[in-house]
Amino acid sequence: MDVRAALHVHSTYSDGELSLREVRELFLRDGCRVVFMADHADAFDADRLAAYAAECASLSDERLTLLPGLEFGCVRRMHVVGYGIVALPGSDDPTDVIAFIGAHGGVSVIAHPAPEHLPWIPTFRALPDGIEAWNTKYDGASAPRPAVFALIRQLQARRPGLKAFYGQDLHWRHQFRGLFAEMSPASAEREDLLGALRAGRFQGVIRSMTLPSDGDVSEALLAEFGARNARSRWIRAVIRRAKRMAGPIGRALPAGLKSQLRRFF
Repeated sequence: MDVRAALHVHSTYSDGELSLREVRELFLRDGCRVVFMADHADAFDADRLAAYAAECASLSDERLTLLPGLEFGCVRRMHVVGYGIVALPGSDDPTDVIAFIGAHGGVSVIAHPAPEHLPWIPTFRALPDGIEAWNTKYDGASAPRPAVFALIRQLQARRPGLKAFYGQDLHWRHQFRGLFAEMSPASAEREDLLGALRAGRFQGVIRSMTLPSDGDVSEALLAEFGARNARSRWIRAVIRRAKRMAGPIGRALPAGLKSQLRRFF
């Protein structure tokens, strides 16, 4: 089966604006068959995790599967997503978290690695299943960062099956959500969905562009990404400065304007 999926989505179980039911309806309208959730693990205890998993199951049917998962905050402000995971590791060391996700049958992905994380990740004793090559909340909707693709190539020398992931990191109702994964799982069951991610039976899709799960893109495209991402970061920095300047005198961007900006940045 070939399906459209959304990766890295938050709900009101952590810091998202949308309930799980609203997440379902939103992505059904976008033509998705699967949504890979990634709510922040620090919002949960055992009872809340059980409720989260049960609600995802109750809202899943032949039209759309909501697969529960967690985003773990680790030391040095690193985040590791565990797709398919509804358990807590008891450690904030990223290598421990990666091992925990694997032991529980999930898919581990380092989310939106910051520039200071890029030289650190290759020193890990255990590498994840993948790196989030493009996170449209963190990187913007224009283009990803070429340095993350370079990291992926470097890590693949140690772990050839490591994949490039493409996530929305959706939190807000009107946030940009034009980045999807077209994937080919054997079925909509948890094991088959996660197996398709591990095996790289997916590609990122945004507008008319497709991006491979192995992260192997041309140097020309990486150069284009670099220029576009730099422009986007400059615009985002201007917006952040304007918000900081507005703060001390009690002004803020109108809610409607902020919603529109989230569609693009």
